[in-house]
Amino acid sequence: MSGNTMTATQAAEADRFQADRVSTISAGHAVHDTYTAFLPSLLPVFIENLSLSTTQAGLLSVFLQAPSLLQPFFGHLADRFSLRYFVILAPAVTAVTMSLLGIAPGYAALAVLLIAAGLSSASLHAVGPVMAGRLSGQSLGRGMGFWMVGGELGRTLGPIVIVSAIGLLTLKDTPWLMVVGLFASVILYLRLRDVPGRPPNASGGLPWRPALWGMRRLLVSLVGLIVARAFTLVALTTYLPLFLTEEGATLWSAGATLSLLQAAGMVGALAGGSVSDWLGRRQVLLISLVTTSLFMFVFLAAEGPARLPALLALGLTALSVTPVLMAVVQESVPDNRALANGTFMALSFSIRAGVVIVVGMLGDLFGLRLAFTVSALMPLLGVPFVFLLPGKVRSAD
Repeated sequence: MSGNTMTATQAAEADRFQADRVSTISAGHAVHDTYTAFLPSLLPVFIENLSLSTTQAGLLSVFLQAPSLLQPFFGHLADRFSLRYFVILAPAVTAVTMSLLGIAPGYAALAVLLIAAGLSSASLHAVGPVMAGRLSGQSLGRGMGFWMVGGELGRTLGPIVIVSAIGLLTLKDTPWLMVVGLFASVILYLRLRDVPGRPPNASGGLPWRPALWGMRRLLVSLVGLIVARAFTLVALTTYLPLFLTEEGATLWSAGATLSLLQAAGMVGALAGGSVSDWLGRRQVLLISLVTTSLFMFVFLAAEGPARLPALLALGLTALSVTPVLMAVVQESVPDNRALANGTFMALSFSIRAGVVIVVGMLGDLFGLRLAFTVSALMPLLGVPFVFLLPGKVRSAD
């Protein structure tokens, strides 16, 4: 009798959206991504101080993103063991490494610090969304929206924090910024130490090889969608400050513009995930791809302050899709959620890393304006892949 009551209670808890715990994980995500968001606004500084080319500067983003290839491994472990400490410790580790960039003596030191931050980021992004998803019950899209809002908040604050720190202090004073990340990990430990990193009755899912083979159709669709979106995302989130400074903007205004874009992305991420819970995943994906391309062309046609409305619209559309894709992935592979999520995130980060180099090379050879124009066309190529998504692409009611 008590066993049946326990099962019923656990089932009710699993179906409920646990806003306090999901918000805690999202807050940790926000602090973490504040630090990783330092890099785009630091690129003009590194180019000047170290005499880097645009491609070399863009390659620094690759060092930060390359460890994401390990995310399927982290996810596979998370399907079998509780890895909540990866979520708890990530803000501290990333805070230390990213805050030390300002005193790095050369390019090699920058690369080492960024790789270390990338490992921390990879563990968080493989495990964190699945923890949040399991605490979201039947509102998976909403939970992924919360998760993404944390990331967008971090990416919004990051450029402002780092340019303000350099402006008010100096580049050599950036190590003081790590204090907030260390404090955040302490809070996460106090709030999440009793939260399981996986369901108590989880079986651990399929072995990784059969699981990946079962995901093959999903992976083909995801690769197409990720490539189509990556060009616009890289242009906007990595090269936007450089593009704007090349066209006459100050470092401060370029960083502030990037923050406004990310702020709009917060709204888009939360709205996109929640709307997809009732409208459908495919519908939201299609709307996002088409409108992203449209608003990107509007941004390129505008000048000065007139660009701002287009950038805000891009934040709402271009950055709203990730929680929808994460919900699709977790719904499509319910027995290996962490492995599937880690594979998706690894694909996202690795493809994006390659696109960073491509866009940087286009910028070096033909100018960033042409690179941005190519990036405006790419989302339209993702439309056919929306219809190739397998299985269930609406949330369960």
